[in-house]
Amino acid sequence: MSLSSQWDEALFVLIKHKGEKMAMGDRFYVTTPIYYPSNRLHIGHAYTTTVADSLARWHKFLGKDVFFLTGSDEHGQKIQRTAEEKGITPKEYVDEIVASFKELWQALNVQYDDFIRTTDERHHKAVQEVFRRIYENGDIYKSKYEGLYCVPCETFWVESKLDQGNCPDCGRPVELVEEESYFFRMGKYADRLLQHIEKHPEFIQPETRRKEMVNFIKGGLDDLCVTRTTFDWGVPVPIDEKHVVYVWFDALTNYLTGAGFPDDTKSLAKWWPADVHLVGKEIMRFHTIIWPIILMALGEELPKTVFGHGWLLFDSDKMSKSKGNVVDPHALIAELGEDPIRYFLLREISFGQDGNFSKKALVERTNSDLANDLGNLLHRTLSMLGKYHGGVVPAPGAEEAIDGELKALAEETRERTVDLMDNLKINDALAQIWRLVGRANKYVDECAPWALAKETATQERLDTVMYNLFEVQRITALLVKSFIPRTGERIWAQLGIDQALPDTGFGDTAWGGLRPGTQTQKGEPIFPRIEWVEDEAEAANDSVEPQKKQPEPVQPPTNETEETVGVVGIEEFAKLELVIAQVVQAEPVKKADKLLKLQVDVGDEVRQIVAGIAQHYAPQDLVGRRILVVKNLKPVKLRGELSQGMLLAATSNDGTLELVSVSDAIAPGSRVK
Repeated sequence: MSLSSQWDEALFVLIKHKGEKMAMGDRFYVTTPIYYPSNRLHIGHAYTTTVADSLARWHKFLGKDVFFLTGSDEHGQKIQRTAEEKGITPKEYVDEIVASFKELWQALNVQYDDFIRTTDERHHKAVQEVFRRIYENGDIYKSKYEGLYCVPCETFWVESKLDQGNCPDCGRPVELVEEESYFFRMGKYADRLLQHIEKHPEFIQPETRRKEMVNFIKGGLDDLCVTRTTFDWGVPVPIDEKHVVYVWFDALTNYLTGAGFPDDTKSLAKWWPADVHLVGKEIMRFHTIIWPIILMALGEELPKTVFGHGWLLFDSDKMSKSKGNVVDPHALIAELGEDPIRYFLLREISFGQDGNFSKKALVERTNSDLANDLGNLLHRTLSMLGKYHGGVVPAPGAEEAIDGELKALAEETRERTVDLMDNLKINDALAQIWRLVGRANKYVDECAPWALAKETATQERLDTVMYNLFEVQRITALLVKSFIPRTGERIWAQLGIDQALPDTGFGDTAWGGLRPGTQTQKGEPIFPRIEWVEDEAEAANDSVEPQKKQPEPVQPPTNETEETVGVVGIEEFAKLELVIAQVVQAEPVKKADKLLKLQVDVGDEVRQIVAGIAQHYAPQDLVGRRILVVKNLKPVKLRGELSQGMLLAATSNDGTLELVSVSDAIAPGSRVK
């Protein structure tokens, strides 16, 4: 990475962590939960790991030393029972499934630094050392356990916590367990944990999860049963090998194992404590109560943040292997590629909240953001550059006000993206980047390079416009490479920049880094639009996973006397009342990022029209424009807003959308005939 001292200083001031200045050499340790190999992973697991991978890539981009840990949680009664039913050993059973985990992460272009398996010898050693130290401190004692246990969740429950007699997490029956066990004195550390949470509000995120965990702790903590004797698939207890360590005590220790505990003290000193544990909200209790108390008893620091994200829902219900409503990410990747999946998961869902998955929504997001906005901007500007400058980036000339606005937004996008990522607002960070992409598309329309190219007197202006457009795309490629890395690479390749993309850092996003004279390499559109056809069942409920279909070809008439397909008579056309309307007000529709609500003057009244053009036009850019609308269309409600008509727009094959409009010489209400 080649940065001038000026940008080194700017970067030092810009990038902040928890309100403090951050040096380039700082480190970042992020983890996912280690996944249970009871079956293959679904799209919900892909969500968590994609977030972690993007965070890891982003912090590397900022110049930090990064460690990204994921893995598999392979012990427990459920695994042993399943393997016995299949007539194989537990290790044989988990080996096959864990291999599928790694295949999925490779398909999603996830680049973890370490993959921990709880069957690894290094992990057994770490778990036994944690147990031994806590036992020697007097916080683990032997007794007898009589109580309720959920085998699928590997969780102990008291009767008062059950939901109609079933496990409150998965809804399945619990079993009565009676066995000799060792217990961990959880209650001893309850007050200390509450004090830590109060002093460090960032420890449990988001705030709603923190309140839930505080209330749980204040309700009283029972001592935790941390060993089992009714099965043997687990880490042997070092002081009593008739017992195996309880699977959650075992699994949580992986975060220390990955950091080097207990033998690699140099690595442990570097990486511990973790900066972010990413977990699903259903396992927050284990990560924010049991895990920190284990660390307190062990004398180790607590992780800086445990972030409990929401569920990825399918038809408004949590995805679950047992419910049979999971979505296979392998099939989606094979059909669409990994970056559309990554982008959808990161952009569509507000991190920390539940999000709904449907294939229809995935295709719509891919078409609108990746094909129409990002891909079309690259393809159309490369076509212009090839036509006007032989594909070579020109040197910019004098700057006008509109150029300054574009540069200011690029700088704002850099700063805002850092701040948003610092606060784990990943979808908002992507929305900010796409605001810049949208502004660049609008800049093309406003500056009209095709018109500038026609006049000798405007050649310098054309050079400036073209340079600015490609500089925005260079910055965009850098900003998106942490989230959709393959896309960043493809944009970079078509821009023809000599510097290798992996060698770039955040300082390279400063305006002016594109070298005039760069020879671009135009290729095929990076995101062709996906054709989509719904059947009746899909139209009724777009959460049902639809099937991608090819449009049915229209068969031509077999002879010249047959009726021509698709032709309408003048009488049918005359039924449409097409008029000129002037936009007097425009604003977004709440909770609908594709819709705008327009108030339009149609001559004799002002009407409201709701249109799906928010990806192509900013509201303020529409006010005063005179457009063509269908006045006598039956009113409908869209997202609760009444729409009294339909505006007309043209869409090109590459996804470019433009409203049909007229000059101010045609008054509102004028009939189109």
